[in-house]
Amino acid sequence: MVRPTQLLHPQRAPAPVRPAATVLLLRDAPQGIEVLMTRRSMTASFAPGAYVFPGGGIDAADAQAHGHSTRRATQSDGHLTQAIAAIRESFEELGILLARHADGSHLDTAQIAALDRKAPFAAQCAAQGLTLSGGEVFVLAHWVTDRDLPRRFDVPFLVARMPEGQEPVADESEQFEPLWVRPADALARHAAGQFFIIFPTIRTLERLQTYASVDDVLKACAVNDEPLFTSCPRAGLMNGHESRHMEHEMPYGELALVCPDGQMVHELAWQTERPVPLLRNVQRLTAPNPGFMTGPGTNSYIVGDPSTGHIVIDPGPDEPAHIERLWRAAGGDIRAIVCTHSHPDHSPGAPRLQVLCANAGRARPPILGLPSAPTSRENSRFTPERTLADGERLVLSAPDGTAHTLQVVHTPGHAANHLCLLLEEDGLLFSGDHILNGSTTVIDPPDGNMGTYLDSLDKLDQLCEQHGVHFILPAHGYVLGDHPRSGDNPGAPERGGARAAIAHLMAHRLAREAKVARAMQAIPDGSMDDWVKIAYDDVPERLWPVAKRSMLAHVEHIQSLGGFNV
Repeated sequence: MVRPTQLLHPQRAPAPVRPAATVLLLRDAPQGIEVLMTRRSMTASFAPGAYVFPGGGIDAADAQAHGHSTRRATQSDGHLTQAIAAIRESFEELGILLARHADGSHLDTAQIAALDRKAPFAAQCAAQGLTLSGGEVFVLAHWVTDRDLPRRFDVPFLVARMPEGQEPVADESEQFEPLWVRPADALARHAAGQFFIIFPTIRTLERLQTYASVDDVLKACAVNDEPLFTSCPRAGLMNGHESRHMEHEMPYGELALVCPDGQMVHELAWQTERPVPLLRNVQRLTAPNPGFMTGPGTNSYIVGDPSTGHIVIDPGPDEPAHIERLWRAAGGDIRAIVCTHSHPDHSPGAPRLQVLCANAGRARPPILGLPSAPTSRENSRFTPERTLADGERLVLSAPDGTAHTLQVVHTPGHAANHLCLLLEEDGLLFSGDHILNGSTTVIDPPDGNMGTYLDSLDKLDQLCEQHGVHFILPAHGYVLGDHPRSGDNPGAPERGGARAAIAHLMAHRLAREAKVARAMQAIPDGSMDDWVKIAYDDVPERLWPVAKRSMLAHVEHIQSLGGFNV
C-alpha cells in the first residue's frame, strides 16, 4: 500500500454515489440490433444534452414493489429492485411500460397514454391489474461514475426487449427526441461530432454492437445473472485533453497510482524531455528510443527524494541527453545505479551516468546488477561492479527516519541475468522486462528460458501476496495494477491489481504454449515456420519472425516436460 506521505496530490473524498438504474430497450431490425436513446434536457444537472438510455434514481418504493413483478429464480432482490426502477423510469420518461395484462399481453401506446406518468407507479399498475415484467429485465453492465465528477451514481445498465405495439413518447421535461439507432451508427455519429454521448454510453454501445440479435444479448446476460462487466473509470489528460479509461485499458493503473482519489491532472502523453512524477519518491524518465520492441521507449526510474538521495533503475541506452536528464532529475544525488538486465536498451547508459556524477563532485554511484551469462548475445554483455544477491535490500534513508527500501528479486527468464526490485514501503514492483504493459516480453533462447520465466512469475506472485503489492512499474509502458476491490472500486480484481496482471500473463503464456503443443502434434516433422502459422494464427504475419523466438522457448519447455503433454 502506497504511503499517503508519498502521494503527489492531497487526499480527498470523491463525491458519494447515488443508486440509479438505466435500461437499454432493444429491438431487432433488418441490419441488426437497434437501441432506444433519448436526448437529456440542456438544463439537466448531469450530462446535459447527452443522448442516453432511459433511467434515473432508485426510489424506496421500487424495493417495495417486488410483489407486483415477475421474477427469475436466479434474480437477486437487488437486481429485481433495479429492474423495477428501470421499468418505472422508462414509463415516466418515455411512456414505455414493461408490464403485462393478466392474459400475458402488453399494453399498447393508447392504453399507456391513459395512465398518469406522475402518479404513484406500482400502485397504479396494480390497480390496472398489471404485472411488472421484472423477470424480463437483465443486467448487462455495472457502472460507477468516475471519481472526478461532482455528481456520481452507482448504475446497473439493464437490457430488455422493447414491447410490441408501443412507441416512445418523451416527457419533454427530462428527455427529448427519442430515436432508434444501431450501436455502430450512434458511435459513428458521435465520432463525427453529431451525437453527444458520454463515456459509459460509448463503451456500452461498443460491447453491444458485437451481438447479432436481441436474443443473443439476453442469453449472454442470463448465463450468470450478473453484469458482463463492471467499471468505475478513471480520467487523465492526453496532450491536455480529457482522457477516460476502463480497468482493462493500459493507462488505468497509472491513474490509479498517481491520482487514487480521481484528480484529473495526470498527463498520459509520452514524452522524453522531462521526468514524470508518479509519487513523491518515484519519477519515470522515458528514453528517446521508441520502436517496435521498446514501445514508447525504455522507462528509467528514479527512486528516492532530496533527503535520502536516489537510486536509478535502468539508465537505458547510452544516450547523452537522456543520461543528463536522469542526473538532473535526481539533483545529481545518485547513490546507486541498478540494471534489471543487460539488454542494450537498459544497461549501456550506466557508465556515462556514473561519470557524470563523479565529474560533478559527487561520489561515484556503484553500478549494480547481475553479470551476463555466457548465453547472452554479444550486444548484451554486462558486468556490474557488484553482483546483487537475491533478497538483498538497498536502503535509502534520511535523518528524519524516512526510508525507501528496494528488495532485489532474481527473475531469470527474459534474460538469464534479469532481476526485479520491490519498493517495500510502498508496495511497488519494478519489473524490468519481465512484465510489460501492452505486450508480452520476448523469451529468446538460449539466454531466455520459458521454464525459468514461468517460475519467476510464480515467485513474483508470491512476493506480491506477501507484501500487498498492487502496482507494477514496467520498463516499457504505463504502470500496471489497481487498488483493492471496494464499493467505490467495484471493477478491481479480487486478487489485487498486480497479482491479477501476473495471473493474466501466466494464463496467456500457458494458452500460447498449448497452441504450440497442438501445432507440434499436428505437424510432428514440421519446422518452426510450419508451427508458427498455427501457434500464432492470431498474430499478424509480419510479427512472426519475432514470435518464432518465443515459440522456440515454448518448444524447448514442452520438450523438457517430456513431449506434447503440457
